[in-house]
Amino acid sequence: MAPKVEIAIPNTTLSPTSPPHTVYNITVRLPLRSFTVSKRYSDFAAFHSTLVNQTNAAPPVALPSKSWFSNTVKNEQFREERRHGLEQYLKAINEASDGRWRTSPAWRAFLNLPSAAAASSNGTSNTSTRLHAAITDPGNADNASITDPTLWLDYYRDMKGHLHEARLQLSRRDQETTPQKQHESSAQAKSSLVRAGTMLSALDDGLKNLGRSGSFEGLGDGELRRRKDLIINARKEKDGMDDLLQAMATKSRLDHAVASVKDKDTLLRAQQNGSDAGGRRTPRSGRVLGKETERTRELDNEGVLLLQRQTMQDQDTSVEELMKIVARQKELGVAIHEELEVQNEMLRMADEDAERLQAKLDVGKKRVQKIS
Repeated sequence: MAPKVEIAIPNTTLSPTSPPHTVYNITVRLPLRSFTVSKRYSDFAAFHSTLVNQTNAAPPVALPSKSWFSNTVKNEQFREERRHGLEQYLKAINEASDGRWRTSPAWRAFLNLPSAAAASSNGTSNTSTRLHAAITDPGNADNASITDPTLWLDYYRDMKGHLHEARLQLSRRDQETTPQKQHESSAQAKSSLVRAGTMLSALDDGLKNLGRSGSFEGLGDGELRRRKDLIINARKEKDGMDDLLQAMATKSRLDHAVASVKDKDTLLRAQQNGSDAGGRRTPRSGRVLGKETERTRELDNEGVLLLQRQTMQDQDTSVEELMKIVARQKELGVAIHEELEVQNEMLRMADEDAERLQAKLDVGKKRVQKIS
């Protein structure tokens, strides 16, 4: 039976880094969706080594060999030959009658294949079942840790889906005009954020446990660091939306307080207009009820004054909460700025190291040319 996963490398691109390198864009077509995975040749080499270690067998087609005297960045013909060779390498594994390579964790992790696709290709639904169990009940004792790299990625994708849903609900809440609709959107956004927070904790715990036990076969330190960065960035995204949701709620309370103050001013003007010619106030029944609200209609003057004081106190509290949110946003901005400065410094040092290494390689090539 033909595989349900179609794989191709239709094109390559050059990275914007300095020095640049060739990126091979792998197109993976599944029955319900398609996506692209970008890899460089060193990723293919590491994947090949891990695949052979896990299966104890070489793939049907050999991986294109590394060349010391040709560069895919400058040599377009060599780049096209390597693209074709890598494409044939992946297709041979995908279409082989022996499915041992496709059942390995390295294959699914390299292509970011969801467990459902792996199950349909391998004839088993064990991983898909575990994914469903982990997503629907992450706190279950049987799902205390995630033991499969692909299961971890699928769980991460589902968590990102909840964050995306929360962002959509926040945008919708900002566009709604009625308080009821705004409340519904806020409640749905809060539910998605709570779910995402629970899943982030499960992802973090699973990564720590598996990292300590060494259960992440085929994943090096670089991949573990990459997944930790994914968790950190997702948590920052969730915290930002939490702050935004809280700011929206504070703004709603402030708007309500402002509306109450306007009602109070209307009430006071109505009382002044209801005074008699001698300057004496008319009884409560003389107030213009059509200008009052449900909160002030049954209050006397002293009650309206107390309501005003309470409203002003609520306003002060809301302003203090808003100031805390703004201060938190400022701290996040400063932290991000400092992190960017550190990353830029690391990139600068990496560029200097790469330039020194390139200079040494150029000297080595010249010596090799003289010897040959």
